[in-house]
Amino acid sequence: MRQVVLDTETTGLEPELGHRIIEIGCVELVNRRATQRQYQQYLQPDRAIDAGAREVHGITDEFLADKPHFADVAEDFLAFVDGAELVIHNAPFDVGFIDAELARLGKDWGRVEQRCQVVDTLKLAREMHPGQKNNLDALCRRYAIDNSERTLHGALLDAEILAEVYLTMTGGQTALELGSAPRARGAATQATATPRGPLRVIRASAEEEEAHGRFRDVIDGASDGQCLWKKLETAEGAD
Repeated sequence: MRQVVLDTETTGLEPELGHRIIEIGCVELVNRRATQRQYQQYLQPDRAIDAGAREVHGITDEFLADKPHFADVAEDFLAFVDGAELVIHNAPFDVGFIDAELARLGKDWGRVEQRCQVVDTLKLAREMHPGQKNNLDALCRRYAIDNSERTLHGALLDAEILAEVYLTMTGGQTALELGSAPRARGAATQATATPRGPLRVIRASAEEEEAHGRFRDVIDGASDGQCLWKKLETAEGAD
């Protein structure tokens, strides 16, 4: 399964009023693992950036003066995303801007939905955490994901952070590494015969049990009620 986590930065909020994309950032996932393939491009929008938008992403008109137009990179961008499942936070916003850029190139370029399936992580987060804040910063706090580098919005950085958030929201770890340094393939391990006393049992605190319960709920929601721990808990309660 190939997915592309995508984000954009823009000159403003409304493509209907002529606002344009000024940065695209994409991160590739294959079978829920990040690959080394990314796509990032700044774009010349042929219009001024709104002051409010500039405060969000920090990109200036002067910086974009020598950057290519969307038409110059459209084929490379579409080659990167074509056929993938797009993972986007607040997908209608980004998809709307991309569709507006494609429409400027002509009807033969089509629309995003004709090329890709789209997962809206904002919609997913609202279903999993109703009544709570579900912007990207709030999700990073909820899932203990480091976003300390995100002093300003940036399409590629936000796509990288969203990839971590999405993988955690929809199943947690995708690989299990035990120990600080993984053992090389084929390296032998040696068992020790040193006697040891009984293992110390440390009980989980009430706060830890509550946090574990919330995480079970996340897994249960992402797996359509197939969380084994929840099933066992229900069965034990019935006994």
